[in-house]
Amino acid sequence: MKKIIIVAIAENNVIGKANGEMPWHVKEEFKHFKDTTFGFPVIMGRKTFETLGKPLKGRLNIVITRNKNYSVNFDELIIFDSLEKSFDYCEKNNYEKIFVIGGGEIYSQAINLVDEMIISRMKFSAEGEVVFPPINESDWEIEEIMDRELFKVFSYKRKNAQ
Repeated sequence: MKKIIIVAIAENNVIGKANGEMPWHVKEEFKHFKDTTFGFPVIMGRKTFETLGKPLKGRLNIVITRNKNYSVNFDELIIFDSLEKSFDYCEKNNYEKIFVIGGGEIYSQAINLVDEMIISRMKFSAEGEVVFPPINESDWEIEEIMDRELFKVFSYKRKNAQ
């Protein structure tokens, strides 16, 4: 099972605002996100889920929260109290790949556990308090770069990955 981070990052490393809002709206990047993740489980933190307000269609939505009493009433949604438990669940259910979709805390926990990263690097800076964790470039190699009008998509693969 491939574990993949997917994220959009502004030039100044911002990925979001403290209140959960996205600091930009780029239709082409949202389409790229949907096309890439559709049909596969997406794993997110509680804050990210609450910003979305409802599960993303066409994907199993997995929410990570430390709150043992957290519950929401949606089909297509499972809650775990750790990233590792969500990975174990997906492994046991034989998913081909899973996507970690944020936010900042979840990315920090996942960055050393995933096999690949798909990073949309926006061609502008943005206001916001939530940033993507540092990438240890020696752990990763860039497999592909796709240039779009307002962003470039970098596909990273972990070096020495099985």
